[in-house]
Amino acid sequence: MLPDSTIAHAAALLRAGRLVAFPTETVYGLGANALDPAAVARIFAAKGRPQTSPLIVHVASIEMAQALAAVWPPAADVLARRYWPGPLTLILPKRPEVPDMVTAGLPTVGLRIPAHPLALALIRAAGVPVAAPSANRFTELSPTAAAHIPAELADFTLDGGPARVGIESTVLSLVDAPTLLRPGAISRTEIEALIGPVAVPGAGPAAGAAHASPGQHHRHYRPATPLYLDTVARPGKGVILRLGAEMPGEPAAYAAALYETLHRLDAQGLDWIAVEPPPDTPAWAGVLDRLRRAAN
Repeated sequence: MLPDSTIAHAAALLRAGRLVAFPTETVYGLGANALDPAAVARIFAAKGRPQTSPLIVHVASIEMAQALAAVWPPAADVLARRYWPGPLTLILPKRPEVPDMVTAGLPTVGLRIPAHPLALALIRAAGVPVAAPSANRFTELSPTAAAHIPAELADFTLDGGPARVGIESTVLSLVDAPTLLRPGAISRTEIEALIGPVAVPGAGPAAGAAHASPGQHHRHYRPATPLYLDTVARPGKGVILRLGAEMPGEPAAYAAALYETLHRLDAQGLDWIAVEPPPDTPAWAGVLDRLRRAAN
């Protein structure tokens, strides 16, 4: 844990409208005061992120989340008490206090409590909810270590070591029927065991329309090196990542290693990376989603 003075400095920057990169258990986030539209606009400018892609708001307690949600259905209570702090984002109708800049103009907001002591300490010290996408440039690899964050992206970075989960949170909408908008470490099967059937949307958002969730862009999570979902050797210098060999054979361990591995391979000046696709099952859905978008 970093000194209290370091956390207090980062919290003061947030309150002053500056950007702070901070660790969560999923990936590092680029945070701003979620109640300050001008500060939130700086996130979009720094990342080159389109304003049609909403941001997740990080809070430090269920009560803090409830203060931002216009409706708190029973399913939200069940899931929050089971998985928070943790890698689950709940999409709920928002209160007017949440700026439209955060939510891409939608009447909903994504909320979660991160399971990292530095993230929680930062939010508590700042005394405000923190809007934060991943601390990378738009469509590029998410950072799972402070060293992965591009220089000059944030005004200040809290280094909390490597991310434990390694891919972005599961995103579940509870606005109407429960709908899985982005797979992650918490699977659809696990959620259904608690609240019943969970839908999966078909086609993505129309061009130019606001996205219901982050992570819905066709091309996303991409290394600089071209990535292919197969085990084919190509001309030039490359590497093949096989399941259970170069990469772990278990979903959680694979997710934890994925971005760190791709960052490391990007630094080697390769011509290509080939990745053996994992099984198309609920347990692997988060990993497979990231790989498919990275290969587009």
